[in-house]
Amino acid sequence: MQLSRKVNIAILGATGAVGQELLELLTEREFPLNNLKLLASSRSAGNKIVFQGKELTVEAVSETSFEDVDIVLASAGGSTSKAWAQIAVNAGAVVIDNSSAFRMDDRVPLVVPEINPEAAAKHQGIIANPNCTTILMGVAIYPLHQVQPIKRVVVATYQSASGAGARAMAEAQTQARDILDGKQPQAEILPYPLAFNLFPHNSPLNDQGYCEEEMKMVNETRKIFNDDQIRVTATCVRVPILRAHSEAINLEFERPFEVNQAREIIAAAPGVKLVEDWQSNYFPMPIDATGQDPVLVGRIRQDISHKCGLELWLCGDQIRKGAALNAIQIAELLLEKNLLSVSNSAVSV
Repeated sequence: MQLSRKVNIAILGATGAVGQELLELLTEREFPLNNLKLLASSRSAGNKIVFQGKELTVEAVSETSFEDVDIVLASAGGSTSKAWAQIAVNAGAVVIDNSSAFRMDDRVPLVVPEINPEAAAKHQGIIANPNCTTILMGVAIYPLHQVQPIKRVVVATYQSASGAGARAMAEAQTQARDILDGKQPQAEILPYPLAFNLFPHNSPLNDQGYCEEEMKMVNETRKIFNDDQIRVTATCVRVPILRAHSEAINLEFERPFEVNQAREIIAAAPGVKLVEDWQSNYFPMPIDATGQDPVLVGRIRQDISHKCGLELWLCGDQIRKGAALNAIQIAELLLEKNLLSVSNSAVSV
């Protein structure tokens, strides 16, 4: 995307997995960057990161960090975002936040550019990046929802170690080596060993038995689709994959949805790549989705238990489209539509 205006960017959480991916994407997408500031906690301050041939020093975030910053890309966790977002907005920046801190705040747009770009215009200084699993699912099924509204979604996710960060990925690798060497695997980042294992997502459970990750998919999908009537139920599972999440999705419509029409719609949709080789039984896999921008979608078929049902399978890079890429796309949208100025009063956090 060619954007004429150059802007000053700050990455809050620059040393994490998403922060590192943001740096790569700024270069890959030739983002119109004037100045880049790398921010993190005091324990990471002083680290050196090479960006576009220059060595940059990570700074400890402070009250003065956001002066002369146009956009803050925040990927440092909910408590950090709550602590610093308002300070950044007061300094004149727009915060694109990757945490769950503001997603369900009615005053904060929850944006996936392929789905609801118009929502970004309503920002009051903060725009929320949805949860990774919600983004991947939404990009895949919204094109169908536009043609015929979806009544109900039943989704099971198969979530890689990358969803818990770089340390969880490293831990899974160490566990795999230990098991192959006949040693007992140790778990510190995740509650149980992930190598050669899987378990329901480890986020807190509510009184109905749904974990926080599952409820994110329920509530965020309704907000992004601007449809409180759509029914969503999710089962989220941690699986021994290093990077890229997978999802098995069952959709129920009011009327039958012709399978070939669904394939044509998804094949033409933005942010999606249709991957289907029925003769070879070849469909999306995490190994193919890793490092890729599009969400890979395939195995689209009629639900044999319901005449108005469709089933599909997807894989998408959780760090990329599920986090960093979506944030960069929002930043590009702000520049393209001239939405950096805050017309309304800022969100008070």
